[in-house]
Amino acid sequence: MSAPPRLFISYSWTTPEHQQWVLTLATELRENGVDVVLDKWDLAVGHDSIAFMEKMVSDKTITKVVMICDKAYAEKTNNRAGGVGTEAQIISPELYSKQEQNKFAAVIAETDENGKPFLPTYYKSRIFVDLSQPHRYGEEFEKLLRWIYGKPVDVRPEIGKPPSFVTDPDTPNMGTSALGKRATESFKGNKGYTKGALDEYLTTFSQNLEKFRIKISTGEFEEVVKSIEDFLPARNDFIQVLNSIVQYSDLQDHLPRIHRFFESLIPYMFHPEGVHQWNELDFDNYRFIVHELFLYSIALFLRSENFDAALYMFEQPYYVANNAREGQDPTVSFTVFRRYAESFTFRNQRLNLNRMSLRADLLEQRSKISGIPFQYVMQADFVCFMRAELLGDRWWPETLLYTERYYGPFEIFARSKSAKYFAKVLPLLGISDLSQLKAKLDEYDAGAARVPKWDFTSVQPKSLLGFDYLRTGP
Repeated sequence: MSAPPRLFISYSWTTPEHQQWVLTLATELRENGVDVVLDKWDLAVGHDSIAFMEKMVSDKTITKVVMICDKAYAEKTNNRAGGVGTEAQIISPELYSKQEQNKFAAVIAETDENGKPFLPTYYKSRIFVDLSQPHRYGEEFEKLLRWIYGKPVDVRPEIGKPPSFVTDPDTPNMGTSALGKRATESFKGNKGYTKGALDEYLTTFSQNLEKFRIKISTGEFEEVVKSIEDFLPARNDFIQVLNSIVQYSDLQDHLPRIHRFFESLIPYMFHPEGVHQWNELDFDNYRFIVHELFLYSIALFLRSENFDAALYMFEQPYYVANNAREGQDPTVSFTVFRRYAESFTFRNQRLNLNRMSLRADLLEQRSKISGIPFQYVMQADFVCFMRAELLGDRWWPETLLYTERYYGPFEIFARSKSAKYFAKVLPLLGISDLSQLKAKLDEYDAGAARVPKWDFTSVQPKSLLGFDYLRTGP
């Protein structure tokens, strides 16, 4: 097995948020097989930082060097200021002429008000990778990986096999890719047909989800997994469409349609009308798919601080026609989107995998190609859980199994140190006063209420809320 590519990251310590952005990128690269060299990991206290930079650029074992370009990096480079200015003297056109032309690349972390990247003057004629736009992050991250591995996107591809949806009639095809692109472009271009494009996309999506219906024997979890994997392109298209609305449109104008879309997905998680014999496992793929779509929607709304949008999805009841026909309450809460899927438990036991949650594992793995960092998915899951807890409902937060790797409060609660910011976040929890939250935390401490737990790992609500610092600032 050949050695993994070794890559050095050059960047400016602009802000703590930017440093975390770089650290997250470095972690994602390592998870994709790249041996990343980063000062935070490899430069010990007391070591000469200038010598470290010089060695990294000239070291023959370093096969790639990326420059993380934001406004501060470009300015310091052009003005030869600080440590970045020193690096600019090392990473220069003269040095380029001594090294392979494909060793250096710029990664854009920030653009100006016109959408133009901040680049060092000496680099502006060269190709770069733009990771500054969330809706294109996945595509551009793939471009970066391909450059690192010497497998560019535009290389003539091998002639492959016919697509499975052509040769295998059992492989479902949503048929929404073109509609999703049309909807995305309509929002980005502020076209006059945005509502129509979105309605056509969501309607077709909801109708064609029927193609993913499966009928399995007890314990045949592989059919559930295959269905979920087959759905991944459609999930990514949905995230991109929703992200384009968040980025380029007035989200409030489209919330009723998004709400009705999720309403239309609820029947897929239960037996179809008129069917009197079924296996609960037949719907496990839908229970995962719909749950994942809802989590990513809330994650996008919270990350973009569209708290009113998230609140709308929480507060508005969802109409279930079949309930009305059966004499039950025809409306349900948002907690309907998290349903137990028994097949995950069956597989874990049958194969002796000894995993604490296969469902959590799958959500975490799939996040790596979503363009949305997993911490935002966990944040959304935590808000859903706390709201349900405080309102006497139930929501099992699968992804919080991974909070053992996450220290401190989630972002919206860390920012809620500000009283003004906290006032915007508090309604998401379904309460009107901090004392109500304290009462629930006291129940956890006293054992009157149980927190989610997997073996020796348990959720720490007080820590994830940053409770001791909430509303302590202006």
